[in-house]
Amino acid sequence: MTTPIDLGRPVSGDVIDLILEDHRRFETLLRQLRDSSSDRDAVRQALSALHVAHAEAEEKHVYPKLRRKDAISAHEAEHGKEEHAEGNEALLKVLELKGTDTQAFDDAVEELATALNHHLTEEELTILNPAREEVGERVRAELGEAFATERNAQLDADCGNIDNVRRIVKAAEREGLLDEDEESDD
Repeated sequence: MTTPIDLGRPVSGDVIDLILEDHRRFETLLRQLRDSSSDRDAVRQALSALHVAHAEAEEKHVYPKLRRKDAISAHEAEHGKEEHAEGNEALLKVLELKGTDTQAFDDAVEELATALNHHLTEEELTILNPAREEVGERVRAELGEAFATERNAQLDADCGNIDNVRRIVKAAEREGLLDEDEESDD
């Protein structure tokens, strides 16, 4: 399902700037998702598409390159992947709800907002700041083009559809990226 909401279609730029632009889009979409007067279904579809495309592009191109350049540690790259998985898991809960005007929907949106806001803040501090200092402009521009190309290809492939998000969450569970004991009371 495509979305009527503009998610931007950059083709080049400094990868840090492109990632930060998406982070601001996430914040805007989360505000719209909380707004009961907005088309919440369209917003959740847009947020899903952006989240999956952004995370896939970062994991495929940005994190490995920053790791090779020693701008981030293996732990930071892995932690970023774990936080993407947690975001996808929270996103799936929002997507699976039938109605958008229920307390369950509002609660799921807040869980998603908590996961995303935590990740955005942490990524900006522990990944993007070191990348600014450790990686030259030319490499950031090359990485920006790779990020944008992958992001746009993911959007074109309808990456945010619920079946794909389910597949991604299942794969993250198999890879051990999600803490299965988090919700148990034992």
